[in-house]
Amino acid sequence: MRLPQSRMFASLAIRNYRIYFFGAFLSNIGTWIQRVAQDWLVLELSHGSAVAVGVTTALQFLPALLLGPFGGLLADRFDKRLLLCGTQLWMALSALVLGLLTVTGVAQTWHVYLVAFVFGIGSALDTPARQAFVSEVASRELLTNAIGLNSTSFNAARLIGPGVAGLIIAGWGSGWAILTNAFSYLAMLVALAMLDRRELDTPKRVPRAKGQLREGFRYVGSRPDLVIALGVGFAVGTFALNFQLTNAVMVRKAFHMGAESYGVLGSIMAIGSVVGALYAARREKAPGLQFVVGAAVLFAITLAVSGLMPNYLSYAISLPVVGLVALTTMTSTNMFVQTNCEPQMRGRVMALYFMLLMGGTPVGSPLMGWLAQAFGPRAPLIGGAILQVCTIGLVIAAVIWRRRSAGDRNPLSVDKTGATV
Repeated sequence: MRLPQSRMFASLAIRNYRIYFFGAFLSNIGTWIQRVAQDWLVLELSHGSAVAVGVTTALQFLPALLLGPFGGLLADRFDKRLLLCGTQLWMALSALVLGLLTVTGVAQTWHVYLVAFVFGIGSALDTPARQAFVSEVASRELLTNAIGLNSTSFNAARLIGPGVAGLIIAGWGSGWAILTNAFSYLAMLVALAMLDRRELDTPKRVPRAKGQLREGFRYVGSRPDLVIALGVGFAVGTFALNFQLTNAVMVRKAFHMGAESYGVLGSIMAIGSVVGALYAARREKAPGLQFVVGAAVLFAITLAVSGLMPNYLSYAISLPVVGLVALTTMTSTNMFVQTNCEPQMRGRVMALYFMLLMGGTPVGSPLMGWLAQAFGPRAPLIGGAILQVCTIGLVIAAVIWRRRSAGDRNPLSVDKTGATV
């Protein structure tokens, strides 16, 4: 196959990456369909409780906080392709159970809570392996491009998924939308089976030894740049990435509209996210730390502005901008972390990153739900933006204070092995 003329799609010239990309794309569509359907189902079962939606999201992401580092260690020690096959099957079965419970009319709120937690276990083990696996299916020279295209796949799916979910929910109910996701995992399983293992760029696996989890924490702790990047991930994941909740609450409580309008908002927002992902895919080098922090602050500003929009139309118009800046923030942070750590540490470092990015959700989602209940549907957007900026500022201040207390004149200067320069 000829190399794509545009740098934007360069990784698609690699057969393994191309197969992986399209398998993940179809699976991601199903994931977004379930995300919308699951939140709408909880709203129906709990008579419109924003707190119940927050609790569901928290339970789904709680395993990332509990098991994230262990998932990263598994990714460094074992065959990532086989590990992904197991986690994808686990999540497919979880979705199948919830879908069948809903279709048969026996689903209750506690069923959703339980399945969300079980699903989250699979996701916690899947995410670090999936992120680290990108470097195996794409060449090292095109890693930045491959990360950007992965974000494009995920957000193009978000462009399609919520709208499809709204139509399925309106026509057949939430259960059938969730079942759609259960079967979408077949695309990823088939793609993993089709990969040519001889062409995988597999790093040397880390042998089993004592203290490997602690080693990952020590490595990140010795890198002030990674600490700040992970702090950005925590702040964004905890206080800003609650769009399933905030959009659902805004549609139902502020604008008094239904499931189709909710699904449309997700697709509208994804327009900006896809643009941001394609912009990221054009990068030849990973962004620097200043860009990562600046993007996060800009994200907070756009989030607060969207919370001030007076009606459904103006809110919808603001979402592509929010999606663009949100995706730029997440992708630039991901690129920075992946390209600034040692290959043998990548699984554990990415696990810690996603532990903070998604593990903060068990704190953030109920908090955002409480803000909506106590102060109105706009409060999670405005309050979340303020909390995000304050958290990033505190992390940077803490890193600088710690390094200067240790006698470092340039507290943010490091090399990739973790040694202070």
